[in-house]
Amino acid sequence: MLDRAAQIRSGEELEIASLQAYLLNHIPETTGALEVRQFPAGFSNLTYLLRLGDREMVLRRPPFGAKIKSAHDMGREYRVLSGLIKVWSKVPRPLVYCDDLDVIGAPFYVMERVKGVILRAQPDKDLNLDAATMGRLSTAFIDNLAELHGLDLDAAGLSDLGKPEGYVDRQVRGWTKRYGNAQTDDLVGMTKAIAWLQEHRPAESGATLIHNDYKYDNVVLDPKNLAQILAVLDWEMCTIGDPLMDLGSSLAYWVEPGDPKSFALVGLTNRPGNLDRMQLATRYAEQTGRALHDLVFYYAFGLFKLGVIGQQIYGRYKKGFTSDERFAGLIEMVRTCGEMAVLAIDKGRISDLG
Repeated sequence: MLDRAAQIRSGEELEIASLQAYLLNHIPETTGALEVRQFPAGFSNLTYLLRLGDREMVLRRPPFGAKIKSAHDMGREYRVLSGLIKVWSKVPRPLVYCDDLDVIGAPFYVMERVKGVILRAQPDKDLNLDAATMGRLSTAFIDNLAELHGLDLDAAGLSDLGKPEGYVDRQVRGWTKRYGNAQTDDLVGMTKAIAWLQEHRPAESGATLIHNDYKYDNVVLDPKNLAQILAVLDWEMCTIGDPLMDLGSSLAYWVEPGDPKSFALVGLTNRPGNLDRMQLATRYAEQTGRALHDLVFYYAFGLFKLGVIGQQIYGRYKKGFTSDERFAGLIEMVRTCGEMAVLAIDKGRISDLG
């Protein structure tokens, strides 16, 4: 049931000899020949399983052909993990960061592997995902986000990670610009969402560390208790900003049973027992003491941002920077994100949109 690595995709191979030499020289107590596999999930930074002797580690590097430096800054991601490990047990331990392009052709970092279950769209058939389990897990999931938003940034040495003042305004303007730069198709929903978001920006609700991509398949679960979160992964988009924007990003991934059939972006959240989006938001408010306001804005923006990320990846595929066929249909995901955002805006709510 543990998350499994697979054969490396064509065109995404690493330079084994130079990487092995670097690891043996920079990570203490490592010996043996290097074996590399690739974790097949994920659409952004590439993730590899390294076996060096008896030791298992994980390597992260930017995608091939990516030009968006701020979204693929390996040094920043390594710094975040190095700070968080001081104050929180739920992150992998970082081991080494390398910006020498002669090693594998791109900056990368290596961290310890956290062995556990990661819920993919097609989960292991032996996993018990009954209603009781999903109820406990969805509650633990949102409680963990509340816990993340309460971390001591000064103790972690990360208080200068972002610029919280004006965060919401910058996000709307920044993601709108990114969409324009990557746009390949005329999608009415995305265009309408842009106009509404620009006109309905709420006041800031505070500032905390935010993950910006917090979802089921970015948490590692204890195989013996699936409601126990061992680690949170993929910190590439984290910053200091409005925590309700982070909540909105998580809600954007959360599919409910009554949602339109086209909104099948991520499985498992629509299984019986899961909290729905409004229940998640209410639980979050109870755990943090934060007032719930402008939820439609935060949810709609989360959907829009998710659509822009899909558009950027699809744009790289269309330009031939990657041959990964998983990206060929992403434009339909982008279309659906825009349509769901407009649906929430028109109905004035985040749940029961079907």
